[in-house]
This record gives sequence, C-alpha cells and structure tokens, in this order.
Amino acid sequence: METPANETFRDTIGTVTEEGKRAWVFPKKPSGKFYEYRKWVSYGLLAFLFLSPFIKINGNQFLMFNVLERRFNIFGFPFWPQDFHLFVISMIIGVVFITLFTVAFGRLFCGWICPQTIFMEMVFRRIEYWIEGDRGKQIRLSKQPWNAEKIRKKGLKLIIFLFISFLIANVFLAYLIGGDKLIQYITDGPLNHINTLIPLIIFTAVFYFVFAWFREQVCVIACPYGRLQGVLLDTKSIVVAYDHKRGEGENGRKKFRKNEDRSALGHGDCIDCFQCVHVCPTGIDIRNGTQLECVNCTACIDECDHIMESINLPKGLIRYASEENIEKKTPFKLTARMKGYISVLVILIGLLTGMLFLRNDIEANVLRLPGQLYEHKDNNIISNVFTYKLVNKTTKNIEDVSFKLLSHKGTLKLVATSDSFIVPEQGIAKGTLFIEINNSALSGDRNKIKIGVYQGDKLIETTTANFLGPRSYR
Repeated sequence: METPANETFRDTIGTVTEEGKRAWVFPKKPSGKFYEYRKWVSYGLLAFLFLSPFIKINGNQFLMFNVLERRFNIFGFPFWPQDFHLFVISMIIGVVFITLFTVAFGRLFCGWICPQTIFMEMVFRRIEYWIEGDRGKQIRLSKQPWNAEKIRKKGLKLIIFLFISFLIANVFLAYLIGGDKLIQYITDGPLNHINTLIPLIIFTAVFYFVFAWFREQVCVIACPYGRLQGVLLDTKSIVVAYDHKRGEGENGRKKFRKNEDRSALGHGDCIDCFQCVHVCPTGIDIRNGTQLECVNCTACIDECDHIMESINLPKGLIRYASEENIEKKTPFKLTARMKGYISVLVILIGLLTGMLFLRNDIEANVLRLPGQLYEHKDNNIISNVFTYKLVNKTTKNIEDVSFKLLSHKGTLKLVATSDSFIVPEQGIAKGTLFIEINNSALSGDRNKIKIGVYQGDKLIETTTANFLGPRSYR
C-alpha cells in the first residue's frame, strides 16, 4: 500500500535527502517568551555543569564519576564499590523520573535540560548566528564559492568551536578524575601527563565532531531516549502540538490576505507561512503531528505566536497540549499509569533515603584466610587467622580504631600492629588478625562470630565472619 503524498514525512528523515545524503539544517534564530525562559534555564544549568566538579561538600566533590577508581560522588555523597547497590538505586530513580516526566510532558527534558540541546542551541548556534548571521545569510554563505569572506567566517567559527570543545572536554575530565587533580595536571603542565592529555584531545575531537558536524543528528539518529517516545507517549501526554482543528478549519490552510474573512471561507488560522519549519532545529514540520525528531524546544511556539499576533489572530495555534486537549478540550490530569510511576518513585526515594541515613562512615570486611584451617592450642583453645579490610568513606582520618569480639568470649590479636590504628581519609586499612576461642564455646565446625569495630569506646561498625572449629560428634 502506497503512502499518501501528505504522509511521506512518516517514511523519511528531514535531515536526509532522497539520495541518502545529508540535508543540512539552517534554522532561523528563535526569539520569544519561551526562548527567553530557556536561555535562563540553560545558563543556570551550564553554570551548574561547569562548577559542580569544583564544589565540595564536607570535603567531597559535589559530582564525580571516577570509573577507573570506582569512586562516585552524587550531590556530595561518596559511593564506593561497597555502595554499588546505592548507586544502582540512584540510577533507577533517575530512569523512573525521566520515564514519568516523559509520560506526562513528552520530551520536555530534551528541549530544556538535555546537555546536547543546551550546548547546541544556546552555545554553538548562537556563536554561529553571531559570525555567519541568521538563516538566509547562512544559506547564502554555504552556497557561495570559497573566498576571503567565507574563509574568514568559517575559520573563526572553527577556532571558537575547537576552543569550546576543548573546554567541555576539560570539564568532562574533571568529572572523571576529580577537579583537584585536573587543576594539578594543568599547573604541572600537559606534557607531564601525556596519559591524560591524549584522552583529552580525543574528547575534544568527539565534542567538536558532535557540535560542529553531527549536530541535530544526535537527537534524530543516535539518542535512544527519542525512541522511547513511541512507547511512553499517549493521547494524554503534554507535548508541543499543532492545533489542527483550529489551524486547518474545514477547507484547509490558506495564505494570509489582508481584510479577508478566513472563517467565512472555512479556512483555518494557519497561513502556511512555514516559519515554524524554518525555525525548527531538526528541520521538521510540527503541523504533521508528533514526530521522533521533535525535541520540544518551543521555537515553533514562539514563532507561530509572533505570526498570529502580527495578523491579529489568537496565540496558541502551536502550544503545549495533549492530543485529547486538542480533540476534546480535556484538561490535563494524572492517569493511572502516571500514579503508578509516582508510587514507584516515592518508594525508591524513601528506600534510598533510609539506606543513606543508615550507611556507616566506615565499611568493614573480615574474612578467614583462604586455605587455612583452625589451630588447636593448649587449654582447649581454637585459633583462626583472618584478614581485614576497612574502608574510610569520609574525608577525615578515623583514629584509634580497634576490634572487639562481640558474640563469643575470646581474644582478638592484630598482627604486626598495635591494638589500635588509623584508617586514612578516603582510604583503606588492611591487615591480619588472630581470633582465639575456647572450644567449649563453639557449636560444631562452623560458627558465625560477630566482630565490632570501635573508635575509642564508640562502636562504629559491626561485621561477621565464619570461625572454624573441630567437628562435634555429640
């Protein structure tokens, strides 16, 4: 079955020609109420992005994702490999929140919060408008032969884009290795840290490729979140939508003519000016309905409102609305699916909050030395040898640390160290210890013992271990 002529947009991507070549998008510079709001939100998020690796809370970097050393900081809370379950819950909360947000408000995240959109529309394109001009001037510059003007403008844009890409790569690196370490590497000189400089150059090249050439294709082709629209959106979701009932009327669209009574002729309010298409950063026609390429950037809303205002027609031909709102004037309300997502989100946040409050500053692991059996000593004493590892999750040394046997009467002796020791800040203390228990206090060959970790006289953590003894034949 052939696709009708007016439905061909469903089988093609606006940024690819029929021959399969790249169709470069030259969007018109947006302006209007929503664009101003987005600028303030974007600048706030950019400040947050650039400052987060250098802000510290209780000595911990505000945000850090050190994959190599398996250390993560989220909002100042440190997560070690031992806290992986907390990190996983945090990520699940993020996924559920974005899912809920998408079900309720479509791709609002893409248009207002996504780093790709913010950098592309609020940084790189604004530089492009400043150097090359608006849509018409950019198209003419692209088509004209290489001359002094074109070389000067393209060259200046290349240099600025490379510099910003390098700056973004440095910030990205600060999230991976830590802000302090990045500053140290810069002051030491890049050549003294070649192993870091090479990835930095690679990141710079990737960011330049994405923002200078790949651009909106990231949203159209590469981003998996865009594919979730078809699964998550329904007729009740709030999206950037064209009011086709008002815009098309009974006899469709028609170009604007002064002093003409459009309603009497049965024409809709859409004057087919194509300004909503020209301003779209992904090159789609929003009048065709919700499409995968739409990132809900609101540029078409501002442009259409301006056109409606200039011809004395009501604003809101393109607006935030649901399909049911346009068809039946149904107001937005929480659906059963949204309530389900909210319930899951509340439960997960409560679970994470409880776990964070119950989490200790120190993580203790005591394990029996592999391959070692028990030793039977005088006076019916059974001895086992163990290794211990203490992880300090704080930014301060934990001093005067000692072990005590809590579950049985017996003795606990540290090897090659005094009875108390120091666990360094954000570090690990390892060692070996012996535990001796009278055989009469044991019940069989395997016994669960409880060991307390103390700072002075204060119990700060407990852990368990298996203690081997003689097999009982009673």
